[in-house]
Amino acid sequence: MTRTIRSFVRRGGRITLSQKRALETLWSQNGVESDKLLNLEDLFGRPAEKHLEIGFGMGDALVTMAKAHPEHDYLGIDVYRPGIGHLLMQIESAQLTNVRVVCADAVDVLQDSLPSHCLDAVYLFFPDPWHKKRHHKRRLIQPEFINLLAKRMKSGGYLHFATDWEDYAQQILQVLEAAPEFINCVAAGHFSPRPPQRPLTKFEQRGLRLGHGVWDLLYQRQ
Repeated sequence: MTRTIRSFVRRGGRITLSQKRALETLWSQNGVESDKLLNLEDLFGRPAEKHLEIGFGMGDALVTMAKAHPEHDYLGIDVYRPGIGHLLMQIESAQLTNVRVVCADAVDVLQDSLPSHCLDAVYLFFPDPWHKKRHHKRRLIQPEFINLLAKRMKSGGYLHFATDWEDYAQQILQVLEAAPEFINCVAAGHFSPRPPQRPLTKFEQRGLRLGHGVWDLLYQRQ
């Protein structure tokens, strides 16, 4: 998958002193450089299910899942430095040993740094919807991206998307229904109820209070 159009804008954001300090002092413990092919069992020091979250934001959902399932290992990829700093602080506070963090473009990591069939689950919650029609080409969920994910996932692995933009949900549904490597876990052409393993984030709770809908899509790698 070769791209010239990025699905994100690298935001600087306002980084707090504690987040900056976490990036400087905690990165060496849980941060991962993605400039080479990664061996995930070596990275985590054990054989276990490997779960990937793309675009973890402030890391709340990732930490919640890692706490609930210490038997699984979690790799988070994002480019938002304040969020990475916040996640590193949460990892330290909760004394989690099953989370690693990559600061890079997820497509680059999937293409160049992860081996074939290494992932048991992939999560992408509330990706940037690029809601203006002229920007839809920037949306991450395109057939080429799904094909790349399929190459990195194990047979039987789960792919879980969630979005609060209905037209993006419909686009994702269309793309996934056309992907021969994946099967809808609910029924062909249908969205999923929110699976219990997806944490209800503050972002989502705020949206629900405002009357916003949320669409979950759950697929299994064949």
